Amino acid sequence: MDFKRFTGGGPRQPGQSRRVLTRTVGIVAAVLAVFVLLLGWYWSREPDTFWVDWERNGEPAVTGYATTDTLLRVARTLLDKPGGYLTNDVMPPGLYLDNMPNWEFGVLVQVRDLARVMRNDFSRSQTQSVEDPDLAEAEPNFNFDNNSWILPSSESRYRRAIDHLESYRTRLVAEAEPPANFYARADNLREWLAVVEKRLGNLSQQLSASVGQARVNIDLAGDPAGEAGGPRTDEVEVQTPWLEIDDVFYEARGTAWALLHFLRAIEYDMRHVLEDKNAAVSLRQVIRELEGSLAPMRSPIVLNGGGYGLFANHSLVMASYLSRANQAITNLRELLAGG
Repeated sequence: MDFKRFTGGGPRQPGQSRRVLTRTVGIVAAVLAVFVLLLGWYWSREPDTFWVDWERNGEPAVTGYATTDTLLRVARTLLDKPGGYLTNDVMPPGLYLDNMPNWEFGVLVQVRDLARVMRNDFSRSQTQSVEDPDLAEAEPNFNFDNNSWILPSSESRYRRAIDHLESYRTRLVAEAEPPANFYARADNLREWLAVVEKRLGNLSQQLSASVGQARVNIDLAGDPAGEAGGPRTDEVEVQTPWLEIDDVFYEARGTAWALLHFLRAIEYDMRHVLEDKNAAVSLRQVIRELEGSLAPMRSPIVLNGGGYGLFANHSLVMASYLSRANQAITNLRELLAGG
């Protein structure tokens, strides 16, 4: 009896070996694909909010510490969250992720805006005073290209900005040389809120345009002598491109996340100004609207149903929160401008 034939032993045929190799490669590829998908899902989770720290060694910190420390923590979160900074990734899963890079951009814009106002306004007593040397270095480094992968990378420039912010914070609390200043004044706060107002207004319009609509052209409303650079029609058609709807949505989420923390810090550092102008309640209303805009997403995708359609429209919901926050900021700036 041929024992090898009976037991199925003997050398494998070339075709059989190829099938085994193909099956093995397929299994490994499937496992790797599942791993990359799960890792991408984990990296796409938005960071939790944190509470602002306005104490140092158990005692209330100096004016400006809460805002500076919060700016530092937001910037570090941008770089050190799960997956790190993803916008400039060139390898999967970061390469194919798109929601988190847009969230990062929303955060980064707010970091840049606050760093600019801290350099130009919060740290200076008047227009002809000398700017803080650390803030003068931090602000341009935060404005470096957000998509640079190498030579230098975006992360390296942002970490350099963080180092200068840490130096500024150290001089602010330790009264080291040269001294660091933070002036909590109504006019300084209004300068920053004016920038925030424009950012929220822009995002609200883009979010609202997710369904497309015809709007009356109000570019020159209220100024009969005003002129534009070109002809203007009475109505304009506005619609956010379909492929950009989720991009705008997550940029708005990142914007709201960063602003929520900055306003909580401002609420402490500017508390005397807000009380004097009877504006503390208005600021808390802005914070409440931003908290509502950051409610957890219960849908795996950003839905874009009609305004009164069968399905939800997440962009319109987000636009509603940001529009109310924007209006509250407008009211807040008017209060701060009053005597």
